[in-house]
Amino acid sequence: MQAVVILRGDSSVSGTVTFEQPTSGGRVKVSGKLTGFPPNSLHGFHVHQLGDLTGGCASAGPHFDVYGKTHGAPTAAERHVGDLGNILADASGEVEFVITDKIISLNGLTSIDGRSVVVHAGEDDLGLGGDDESRKTGNAGARAACGVIGKSAPV
Repeated sequence: MQAVVILRGDSSVSGTVTFEQPTSGGRVKVSGKLTGFPPNSLHGFHVHQLGDLTGGCASAGPHFDVYGKTHGAPTAAERHVGDLGNILADASGEVEFVITDKIISLNGLTSIDGRSVVVHAGEDDLGLGGDDESRKTGNAGARAACGVIGKSAPV
């Protein structure tokens, strides 16, 4: 199974992210190529609850979470389903990445289909910032770009 999202926003950030899950219940490979970031910068990368972008990226709602957990790193036991950590822009402001995640899915309870991806303007502190906002959002800042995730035919 495969899904794709085209990211755009009110900033110069844009690109495409693909989600691949070869078997139901298996790990999801997330790969992307994005441009328009400040050079050598980290940016929070999350799946958000809603696929509603009628009010721009702000309409995407909070981080996707079905278990009532607080924000955390992708490898932490305490994390939202949609917490995928940070992506790193190179010296040209471009990002090319591959992440493998065992919690998100393209079907079932943790399905991300129809939800949105948000790339933030700042670095995600992975829930370690010591304040309430860190435990909700990772203090990752404004929403630089977003898009709705939709299933697609495998390439």
